[in-house]
Amino acid sequence: VQLQASGGGLVQAGGSLRLSCGASGSIFRGKIMGWYRQTPGKQRELVARISNGGSTDYADSVKGRFTIARDNAKNTVYLQMNSLKPDDTADYYCNSVPNVRVNGIDYWGKGTQVTVSS
Repeated sequence: VQLQASGGGLVQAGGSLRLSCGASGSIFRGKIMGWYRQTPGKQRELVARISNGGSTDYADSVKGRFTIARDNAKNTVYLQMNSLKPDDTADYYCNSVPNVRVNGIDYWGKGTQVTVSS
């Protein structure tokens, strides 16, 4: 079981970043995959999700700015983030929807930090 996100960094407001996340086949294959984000003191929120067939759905806060995609051959999901705002600052994680649980415990793997400066 493995989830590893990358591609985060520091960017100015209005800028763009592209996140990538490799997943184990057991998590990825045939599953709805999503990108989640979390800031200190707040619950993790689902910002985008994509079905195995490519249907997508977005949180209102990112609609029109973020695009989720997946490569089923590579067990990888992507998040293109444009027109970034300081409110997008968070740790970003990918996971299935609903998230993976291992022995009854939520598993989140390695996230990637996104910081948007004003």
